[in-house]
Amino acid sequence: MGFTSPWHWAIVAVVVIILFGSKKLPDAARGLGRSLRIFKSEVKEMQNDGKSDADTTAAQQPVAPAQLPAPAPVAPTNVEAQHDAKSA
Repeated sequence: MGFTSPWHWAIVAVVVIILFGSKKLPDAARGLGRSLRIFKSEVKEMQNDGKSDADTTAAQQPVAPAQLPAPAPVAPTNVEAQHDAKSA
């Protein structure tokens, strides 16, 4: 005589129908189904993205530091030169 008896489920179903109405229940079920489909596709896409990222990073060869261009020196602006002149 637990909560899983058929009478308990019948009472729960009647209460749900009374609270939400028979018109809103199909709409709610449809919306729940759509959201579950979207969630499932997003989870699958995230799993595929993780696999494809691992495949592409393994296929790429790292660039040696000697191959990177050296940063260009930056000339001081007038404001920096004025500040340096005042502090000296």
